[in-house]
Amino acid sequence: MDVKLQVREMAKNAKRAGVSLARVSSDKKNRALAKMAEELLRQSAYLTGENAKDIEYAKKAGLSSAMIDRLALNEKTIGAMAAGLNEVAALPDPVGKITSMWRRPNGLLVGRMRIPLGVIGIIYESRPNVTSDAAALCLKSGNAVILRGGSEAINSNLAIARILQDVLKKTSLPAKAIQIIPATDREAVEEMLTLEEYIDVIIPRGGEELIRAVVNQSKIPVIKHYKGVCHVFVDAGADLDMAERICMNAKTQRPGVCNAMETMLVHRDIADKFLPVMAEKLRAAGVTLRGCTQARAVVQEMDEATEEDWYCEYLDLILAVRIVRDIDEAIAHIEKYGSLHTEAIVTRDYQNAQRFLNEVNSSTVLVNASTRFSDGFELGLGAEIGISTTKLHAFGPMGLEELTTTKFIIYGDGQVRT
Repeated sequence: MDVKLQVREMAKNAKRAGVSLARVSSDKKNRALAKMAEELLRQSAYLTGENAKDIEYAKKAGLSSAMIDRLALNEKTIGAMAAGLNEVAALPDPVGKITSMWRRPNGLLVGRMRIPLGVIGIIYESRPNVTSDAAALCLKSGNAVILRGGSEAINSNLAIARILQDVLKKTSLPAKAIQIIPATDREAVEEMLTLEEYIDVIIPRGGEELIRAVVNQSKIPVIKHYKGVCHVFVDAGADLDMAERICMNAKTQRPGVCNAMETMLVHRDIADKFLPVMAEKLRAAGVTLRGCTQARAVVQEMDEATEEDWYCEYLDLILAVRIVRDIDEAIAHIEKYGSLHTEAIVTRDYQNAQRFLNEVNSSTVLVNASTRFSDGFELGLGAEIGISTTKLHAFGPMGLEELTTTKFIIYGDGQVRT
């Protein structure tokens, strides 16, 4: 079948499946999710075998070590996928939830009820765990999903999807509620982005280039974030041991992800004490430092930072460092160069902590914690469908509730409008 016709047919089937899935009980969805978790663990050898094909291809293609890290499946990552499925199953079902109710002067009782969005198209790169996470969240929130992963992970994604689809069939849930486009042709994505009569929202996950291409082509609303230029501001009132732990974790625990720290801002009053120690630890971990003039005066073994560095999402062991005079300059820097993703302050000053929370306009803002916690699983969402840095209709890590909307429900007693 022609790839465009294939994608259109998948979208039609998803639309029908979504209508049926919206009516499925929470218990039935939860049992299916638990069974999916069991099957992923049971078939881990199959999954790692298929993933090995992708890893081999990635190495031959010269992909970076950070990209290969995101691509790899092993006992730990498969266990995390299964845990995510079980955690989503344990979360309250948002579908049918009444979010508010009020009485009008004419006696009408007006409320809002959560309902699924319908059909969600997800376009993503590298990480095969997105296949499982996205399917789980869409299933629990009553949405059908069409998945389109990158060519570098095609074998892994198809293997995960087959397991999940088999469970749908065995549990008598709509078989087309989870579908994955098996073709890696660009035409498949181009066709998908035109199908506004069948697909309700597109969520791209991957690099900035991918996301901008999707936004430029799509006729369907897109929930997105372009990049994660995340900052940690070490305030004058910081516990410096705590600041060292947080900054090391934010930069080095997984440098190739969107919530890793890309710029460290340091208050000038503590720079002479904090920066030399911090720089030594970062360099020992393999981090290349690019500093402003003031930072290089304190630590000479830094490359010179350019204007482009402040905007850069490195996704690598590279860190921009800037000394700022106070919290005002730190917030101004974030406002100019940040990407509305994740920002953190390390401080013992309550007023500065509250100012940072109130004034920094990003989707996740932390006090005395690593930026790496900006993650749906870590924040108790079970898993995340992605991170939105746009404010319509979600902002930040997106879990179950963000995959629903509300409709008005009204109880009357014979009222007519005059």
